[in-house]
Amino acid sequence: MIKISYPVIILNFKNYDQTIGNKGLYLSKIAEEVARELSVSIAVCPQTVDLWKIVEEVDIPVLAQHVDANDSGSYTGNNLIQAVMETGAIGSLVNHSEHRLKLSDIEKIVDKANTLDFFTCVCSNNLQTSKAIAALNPVACAMEPPELIGSGVSVTTQPSLVKDTIKAISDINSKVQPLVGAGVSTNKDVFEALQLGAKGVLLASGFVKAKDPKEVLIEMAKAIL
Repeated sequence: MIKISYPVIILNFKNYDQTIGNKGLYLSKIAEEVARELSVSIAVCPQTVDLWKIVEEVDIPVLAQHVDANDSGSYTGNNLIQAVMETGAIGSLVNHSEHRLKLSDIEKIVDKANTLDFFTCVCSNNLQTSKAIAALNPVACAMEPPELIGSGVSVTTQPSLVKDTIKAISDINSKVQPLVGAGVSTNKDVFEALQLGAKGVLLASGFVKAKDPKEVLIEMAKAIL
């Protein structure tokens, strides 16, 4: 199984037109090329229906955008962790600002994922939520102020919040990898996030909607180097 190493760039494809079907595969192959050429860790989060296809075609970590807390059974429309694993995906985002969950459901997902060696990056929207999530023992916690998501204004413009959140996560559970996201779209944004102590970044439109996605990703990857 392909594992995530740090620092990491996690690319969320969301439900953008630019990521449907073969377009999502094209972007995934770009991510694979950049990861290989620069020897950096890059993971992609395609649309759920494309997971199997993309896992088959690229040799980088592939994550789901969402999984549910339920066990197998009568749960129409839910994303069962075991079913996502069957696609070859190694993990999932959890509790993204665009798909919020109750803390009790996050706990169920993380507990089950840990027993299955399934990677979880649980998103939080502020410092206090990050503390609560760190206590649940996910693999990673990505703090993303919702007002900055898709704004083009990077979370790193709030350095005190980033540093305080990373320290809080570490103080509560040093095993949890602290990531940040929202508005990250340039080499400078990635570099500043790492300088502030983050172990990686989570981003979407800065890559997906770029006129030249490969060039943008190369520049971001250089910040890791």
